[in-house]
Amino acid sequence: MRVVSSTKHINDDVSPPRPPPVAMQGHGMAHFMLLPALALVVVASAWLTPAALGDPQATQLNLGCSTYNATPASAFLLALNSTFADLRANLSAGGGFATAAEPRAAAPAFAMAQCRPYVVGRDCVACFDTAAARLRGSCGAANGARVIFDGCVIRYESAAFFDQATLPGNTQLCNGSAVGVGGFADAARALVADLAAAVPRVPGFAAAAARGGVYAAAQCVETVGEGGCAQCLKVAVGNIDGCLPNSDGRAVDAGCFMRYSHKPFFPANATVDLAAYLRSGKKSSRKGAIIAGIMGGVAFLIFIGLLTFLLIRWSRNLRPRRDILGATELQGPTSFYYHDLKAATNNFNEKSKLGKEVLEMSIRVC
Repeated sequence: MRVVSSTKHINDDVSPPRPPPVAMQGHGMAHFMLLPALALVVVASAWLTPAALGDPQATQLNLGCSTYNATPASAFLLALNSTFADLRANLSAGGGFATAAEPRAAAPAFAMAQCRPYVVGRDCVACFDTAAARLRGSCGAANGARVIFDGCVIRYESAAFFDQATLPGNTQLCNGSAVGVGGFADAARALVADLAAAVPRVPGFAAAAARGGVYAAAQCVETVGEGGCAQCLKVAVGNIDGCLPNSDGRAVDAGCFMRYSHKPFFPANATVDLAAYLRSGKKSSRKGAIIAGIMGGVAFLIFIGLLTFLLIRWSRNLRPRRDILGATELQGPTSFYYHDLKAATNNFNEKSKLGKEVLEMSIRVC
């Protein structure tokens, strides 16, 4: 899927103006089809008075639309409207993450929405409504699109994508000037590194933390799993490091989001104690090392035992073979005295004869 993407440098104090719609062929009919859905969003959001909202953090960071339209467009838009309605219902019920799909539609649609862990309740729904309107207005019937806000993210495609963690196009968004306070860059690097290590083990794959005058948060899409989360955040750490020593930095990707700032952007009670998850990671590493050591020792003992067995068999095979009488095959003739032969054969009795040669045997007694 080719995507036209726009990434904005943002200002924390002033929200950027709404970007113009992306020019795409075939979108005219799409806008008409979307009018009922847009009206539904507006009506559903009317009861959210400004006084009831905290901060939806609806500042746009990134917007991307596929350059290809879905076909048939009408069927795709119906399926997409259904998935968006399911997403909003889930978020309205208190969920911070939701997926929805219409895989059996004439034009299948798959969608995902996620709010930051500190953007909850009505703020989460308000962020979703703003992002959905921005996405629909800009991308029309495109068969895939994504919009990332500070407070939430929405993505939809014509095929399943829920396990995608990091994709080309991941980037950084830097803002503000260099912080003059000594040690800020080092403190920010240390905090985002701890977040990247801890978040894949945090329930929900999201955490916010503050330390040393730095405020930071990291979040992964819940369906990417622990491994995908760790991979995505590793890329995010590399991207966001390029923003330092600026006062604010963000990293965005298909499956994760990371942000740091010199100012708080989440409530104090929204932080997570990272130490517990960092310790569990170290314990897991030590436990893994112990198990690996034990298994290695057992394998070594088995190898030594097998080697000893083979050496014993080999050494036995080297011994000279003897006949059943204990004599070698090259043993010479044996001489007997006459009286011994006479006694042994009962005076040469016929019954003691074992065989008879054609020629008569003569015995000479010395």
